[in-house]
Amino acid sequence: MTSNLFEELAWRGLIYDKTEGVEALLANEKVTAYIGFDPTADSLHVGSLLPILSLVRLQQFGHTPIALIGGATGMIGDPSGKSQERNLLSAEQLAANVAGIRAQLSHFIDFERKGNPAQILNNYDWLGSFNFIDFLREVGKSFTINYMMSKESVKRRINSEEGISYTEFTYMMLQSYDFFHLNKHHDCVLQMGGSDQWGNITAGTDYIRRQGGKKAYGVVSPLITNSSGAKFGKTEQGNIWLDPKRTSPYRFYQFWMNAGDDEVVHYLKVFTFLKQAEIEALAQAVQDAPAERTAQRRLAEEMTLLVHGRDELEKVQRATELVFGGRAEGLTADLLLSIEQEMPLTEIPREKFLNDGIWVAELLVSCGVTKSNGEARRLITGNGLKLNGTTLSDFKANIKLDQSVEDRYFMINKGRKHRFLVKVI
Repeated sequence: MTSNLFEELAWRGLIYDKTEGVEALLANEKVTAYIGFDPTADSLHVGSLLPILSLVRLQQFGHTPIALIGGATGMIGDPSGKSQERNLLSAEQLAANVAGIRAQLSHFIDFERKGNPAQILNNYDWLGSFNFIDFLREVGKSFTINYMMSKESVKRRINSEEGISYTEFTYMMLQSYDFFHLNKHHDCVLQMGGSDQWGNITAGTDYIRRQGGKKAYGVVSPLITNSSGAKFGKTEQGNIWLDPKRTSPYRFYQFWMNAGDDEVVHYLKVFTFLKQAEIEALAQAVQDAPAERTAQRRLAEEMTLLVHGRDELEKVQRATELVFGGRAEGLTADLLLSIEQEMPLTEIPREKFLNDGIWVAELLVSCGVTKSNGEARRLITGNGLKLNGTTLSDFKANIKLDQSVEDRYFMINKGRKHRFLVKVI
């Protein structure tokens, strides 16, 4: 069992680089630390979970976390880790994004914890009042062009074909001032972030030192990528969001279930609160019985529980059993509604299912389950199709409304891999 936050971060593989003295600081003192969140959208995504969980771990070990939302810096755009300029957001969109992120962060960190309640701050509250001349005099004077160009995030962009605008070039100064403000007014001595933030964080510690502030420190974690080296959380369907309106809990669960055997143990370390012994046991399960996907299932359960809660986890687990197992038990319209976007969906008028109903082959062809009546006959004869968990056995049968789930849905399983949904309208 780890005795302090630094040991906890280290065994989980969450230390990429650090300023001098961080290890002793986290081992011997209770500090206030912050992490910044860029409001580029009204929802955070799974890539944001690493900094979110860093705040949670801070609080668990008795430190005081600050989540800083970049209401001001979001107007500028951070060049770190970016190959091109960001599109500037309108004030209205930025305000909506800040509100959305504030609500999501409230789900994870405790603002009423006795002794070390968390805080959420918005850097627009202090940067928004700066005029250009005052900022240049008070902050810009402390940064040389040589110093700023030596930072990897700036150097990479300057050497790129896209280049870097003066707007994004100044981001380092804004973030440094954030750290200075928090150091002065909130006794914040530590900034955490991803490894792409190292240049901005050390610029902040240098600026605080020059301004005679309290000793300041920085620590960064490795950026998380998948086994192919691509950005974590990106799929063919786009980002995996924390907002269930953007990414359904079912798809969220399946994202973690699809982790590779070479990824899942690392994900368990950095994204869950499971103890070392339990993760080691799951790692052994990957070696001994990879086909059972025990580690992936535990990862998906832990992450869905954390982000969406127990009710949604149980619903997703039932949906997964039904969809992949073709089972009829527990099939409800509400459950099918939750996975409506996860499989091919065909809407068919209610009239088609009244009276004598619709011929099964016509239904299968109209939904794209089969290309022809002949293929439908072969699959039915070979017991290769299920309707709402029941094997179709009669090629001449008609499908009626009373066979549907609550007069609203039919789910068709074609073999083990293909699933189709029919919605009665």
